[in-house]
Amino acid sequence: MRWVLLLVLVAGSWVVPPAGEAAAQTVAGPAVESGEQARRYEREAPIGAAAPTGAVAPTGAAAAPTGGVAPGGRVAFIGVPGLMWDDLDPRDTPRLWELAGQSALGSLSVKAVGTVTCPYDGWLSVSAGVRSAVGRHCGLPPEPISTGPGAIVPELPELIGTTNAAFAGTLGSAVHAAGGCTAAIGRGAAVALADREGRVDLYASEPARLPDWSRCRVLAADVAALVQPYLVDGRLPREPEVISPEQRRELARQADTEVGAVLDRLPPDTEIVLAGIGDHGSVPHLRVAMWQRPGTEAVAGEAGPSIGAGSTMRDDLVVLPDITPTILNAAGIAPPPGVVGVSWRLGEPVTPADLVRADVAGTSVRGMTGWFFTAFAVVQVAFYVAAYLLLSRRRHLRLVGTAAVVPACVPVATYAVNVLPWDRSPYPVATLIGAVLAVTAVIAAVALLGPWRRDPLGPPAAVTAITAGVLVADLLTGTTLQFNSLMGYTAVVGGRYYGLANIPFALLVTSVLMGSAVAAEHLARAGRRRAAVAGVVVLGVVAMLLAGWPGVGSDFGGVIAFVPGIAVTALLVAGRRVSLLKLAGFCVLGGVAVTVIAVLDHLRPQEAQTHLGKFVGQVLDGTFLPVIGRKLGAMLNTLLSPNLMPIVLAGLIFLVFAVLRPGKVSAGVVPAAFAWAPMLRAGLLGALASGVIGMLVNDSGTAVLSMVVALAVPLVLHVGVRLPEVAGQEEPPEDAVGERVGLKI
Repeated sequence: MRWVLLLVLVAGSWVVPPAGEAAAQTVAGPAVESGEQARRYEREAPIGAAAPTGAVAPTGAAAAPTGGVAPGGRVAFIGVPGLMWDDLDPRDTPRLWELAGQSALGSLSVKAVGTVTCPYDGWLSVSAGVRSAVGRHCGLPPEPISTGPGAIVPELPELIGTTNAAFAGTLGSAVHAAGGCTAAIGRGAAVALADREGRVDLYASEPARLPDWSRCRVLAADVAALVQPYLVDGRLPREPEVISPEQRRELARQADTEVGAVLDRLPPDTEIVLAGIGDHGSVPHLRVAMWQRPGTEAVAGEAGPSIGAGSTMRDDLVVLPDITPTILNAAGIAPPPGVVGVSWRLGEPVTPADLVRADVAGTSVRGMTGWFFTAFAVVQVAFYVAAYLLLSRRRHLRLVGTAAVVPACVPVATYAVNVLPWDRSPYPVATLIGAVLAVTAVIAAVALLGPWRRDPLGPPAAVTAITAGVLVADLLTGTTLQFNSLMGYTAVVGGRYYGLANIPFALLVTSVLMGSAVAAEHLARAGRRRAAVAGVVVLGVVAMLLAGWPGVGSDFGGVIAFVPGIAVTALLVAGRRVSLLKLAGFCVLGGVAVTVIAVLDHLRPQEAQTHLGKFVGQVLDGTFLPVIGRKLGAMLNTLLSPNLMPIVLAGLIFLVFAVLRPGKVSAGVVPAAFAWAPMLRAGLLGALASGVIGMLVNDSGTAVLSMVVALAVPLVLHVGVRLPEVAGQEEPPEDAVGERVGLKI
């Protein structure tokens, strides 16, 4: 990873100014000067005068404004921290319910930097156009200092010097650079619209105190009624809920009244963006997103257009940084280069009930993930202990073989279960777990009872084919199965919203390499070794491209790790040795491959780029270090994971001693499996190579290697147990062990 970043950085240094200079030129410098001009123009120009030079032509803006507004439309952003779709109903929140009927609807993932996002972090992220945070357990934004009709947020320049808020003030500076002014109501709105110096042109603490609602074409309002009573000593509480349902309904009514006070004063041509931009407790949730503009009308409570964005690749889901370009585009202002969010877009119809279920699904999966992985680790360790006890006594070998297949079917079942509507159940958690167990049983039955069951390689081939088939189909259809799955990702957590996650990558690379190795075994026995090698390479490269291609898998580290696994497997199938030097070369080749993919993605228009292309942009402008730091920290944290390390240790210890001391540990079944099917060893070593490298270059760390071990080792054990001659096999000679491992150190 480091050499890839260095390579891109060195190349970028020839064509871009130093990071600090570039940031000053694109954000701070022009915005300050143009902001002064804008304020002077707003004070002196008569109503109806033309905009100063530099105003940007509208792009997809709302209806043409009237009065003293420059071309590009008028937009109001209303932030209601803590607002969830479950809070809305026609009786308690009539104004919000009515607005929903006039708007496109979606879910907002408020993930910023930490696990939960306080209102201050939410407003700061809107201000910056990137995920931002104040760097401590926080609550509401600070109260700005009034300066005539406007105000200043004195903390903002200080925050700009920190790692997690370096781009604060981007939104306000972009408005000023385009010759516009900003009007803020409430402390959070002041943070969102302040420029890099912390200035906002018009400020009022509440709607009734803002004298002129038509002066500025960009306005923001902070409605904190719903979240403020949750705060403990001015900070978000460490409990999920500190307020009763009855109290929350009353708070929702108060927020509805405040939103109504803003709506009643907005000029009729105003485009409205409303979002619940923060969490209210220690458990993250999806929040409300509404977008009222021409063409978004619907019947309240029924299906209307959904809100999506390229940042999530989903029709009904957006993220915090997307709000910034949405506001700017509505005002006819081009988002600055530092903004990583993507403007909202309209999608397929959706109802508030659909969005409530989306939050239920995400929070259910998030709440169960830790328990699920703990249980999975216990099952894995228990299996290896039982296998050792039974195999060392040469008893119940077929039972061990059958039992080996079942846990290998669990991972793919966690994705396949999402074809079922488990989130519509009144007991979603229980339904999800029950459905995963049922699907696991079905997949295991198919593997163990199909017509291929007589071949020892048959059940492992079936498991790998089903696993690879489900994951490839999911990649080609928008990754709806990985989304909100126990071994995938959720928008509530906010680590990834589309593409191939790290655990599914581990399962894909293992199933493809192990499956292609089984096919290679049959080809090699037929005397077609070249075809066997070609099959491994072709299947591996196709899977690698799907894993890394922007908009499909979009997995940066996966490509780096996939290439060495393909190479190791292909070389061993060809009868060649693999040295550590060759392995390092294949890692370099993987880095080159993903760099090419990422650069090609970066060359596309900004709104079409995935996070691969955006990362290249961050490398070029020098803002990539915080990203690398967070990913490195996340990877190191997994090394001590009590849920993942037991899987790795138990599986690898069993595998190593099954090869080195087969007579005492495994009744010789693993060496027998390798001797009977040498290509199986090639697939296993290739998968392990990808697993180790994937562990080092992905933020999920140990999770990658643990899933490789969890899928591959039991399947190898099954093959060995199915061979009738292993029960009385003696321990192999020591020189044969090194031959079986096939690595030249």
